[in-house]
Amino acid sequence: NVQDFTFSWKDGLALCALIHRHRPDLIDYHSLNKTDRHGNTQLAFDIAEQHLGIPQLLEVADLCDVEKPDERSVMTYVASYFHAFSSMDQAETVSRRVEKFAELMQSVWLSKNEYEQRMRKLLAEIHSTLGSWSETDFTTIPTSPNPEAPSSSSRAVTPSQSGPLQTYYALKGHAADFAKYKQTRKRGWVQEKSDLAMLYSNIQTKLKTYGLREYIPPDGLTPTDMTMEWSRLLYAEAQRFRAINAQIRDVKEVLRHKYATIANDLERNLRDITAEISALDGPLEDQQITIKLIESRLSPLRDVLTRLETADDECRSANIEENEYTIFTREDLQFEYGLVESAVIKKLKFIDNQIVSRNMSNLTPAQLEQFESTFRYFDRDETNTLTLAELTAALASLGIVYSDEDMATIHDELVRAYGALTFEAFINLMVDITEDQMSSDQLRDAFRGISNDKPFVTELDLKVAMLPPVAIDYLKSTMPKVTVNGTGANGEAAQAYDFETWLDGVFV
Repeated sequence: NVQDFTFSWKDGLALCALIHRHRPDLIDYHSLNKTDRHGNTQLAFDIAEQHLGIPQLLEVADLCDVEKPDERSVMTYVASYFHAFSSMDQAETVSRRVEKFAELMQSVWLSKNEYEQRMRKLLAEIHSTLGSWSETDFTTIPTSPNPEAPSSSSRAVTPSQSGPLQTYYALKGHAADFAKYKQTRKRGWVQEKSDLAMLYSNIQTKLKTYGLREYIPPDGLTPTDMTMEWSRLLYAEAQRFRAINAQIRDVKEVLRHKYATIANDLERNLRDITAEISALDGPLEDQQITIKLIESRLSPLRDVLTRLETADDECRSANIEENEYTIFTREDLQFEYGLVESAVIKKLKFIDNQIVSRNMSNLTPAQLEQFESTFRYFDRDETNTLTLAELTAALASLGIVYSDEDMATIHDELVRAYGALTFEAFINLMVDITEDQMSSDQLRDAFRGISNDKPFVTELDLKVAMLPPVAIDYLKSTMPKVTVNGTGANGEAAQAYDFETWLDGVFV
């Protein structure tokens, strides 16, 4: 911080800085101890005398130890520094000029060489990618697509060989690879292209600044060559993008048609079966044959439904949300198939039971209807058979109660005779029971005993009689309901059941 020719020179730092400015090879200003005034001053005196030819006109004490150094003496000594540096600069000017020009030419040469190498590499990469893309045919999809540029040597499979979904996955792989290329390699090229344009501009600017000839790159490496190659790249990208998307759309269309064909055919078959069931007529045996033939068609339709579910899974995997070729969804047809299957099974059971009922000439139509409805009600699993518990509840609902031991014996005998407690076994059991035990009067007496001689029975009466819950539920749903005063809590009116009217309707 030189302000004058007195105090500013007392610490020797100004002298050292002056030497460092012109001859940094003689002194490193930044390594000095800034608090050592005497040492810094002596160092400057010694270097000036030994290397610059400047005699020591002052002593260290003349600068460091006096209150105010002599301004004239300091000025004279400092002036000798500038005289020495001036003569030295004149000698170095010529060599510096040559050196500067050599450095300039070397810098330009390095920049040209860098430009050409980088331009050649970038153009080669673009050309290689364009060549690879030109060999790709998306109507034959490689099984293992190479990210960015599949080679023609990749083993290809057509949609018919691999299936539409596998083709879709391969195409989506190409689409993902193309997107990755745009985000990685392409962006690197864009950056390199911009950098090369800047480098080329800098070279020309530097040459023009120093009045040198313009740089003309070798053929094939000019900015115009890059512009043409880049235009080809952009065109190829657009073509590739459209080709991939077009094939994806085609594959999705194949998947839509595949699903729609299966769905429409399955719905038509289910509709035909429903119509055939509704149109069943004629002798029971003929109906039985027809319904069994219809039942045999269900298993193949189950396989069709499985194929439909597979086709729907493929559509979902391909992100297909709409299908204009059918209105029937997977869930629609699963539901309809279940309904048709249930209808066929129920119709077959009904016909079998009707054949059994027709042969029971010793039962009245009303009894047959009651027994059949009772059997159907307690056949909860719809197997057209009754378990021991279901049989016990069914008989109890008809007012027939046996001990657990007797019920087990009856059940076992029927299973041995019929293979299972079928409707035929149940009807024959009811024939035996009706002939031996059941009459209208007997049942009336049984219900009167349960109701304590009331003309109606309550839910509490049935529970006190220890009827099974399922039998109670059946009787409650079958017998006419009446409201009777004084039978509820605190003497209020409550609901009861008219067994007299019900029995009148059951028996002739």
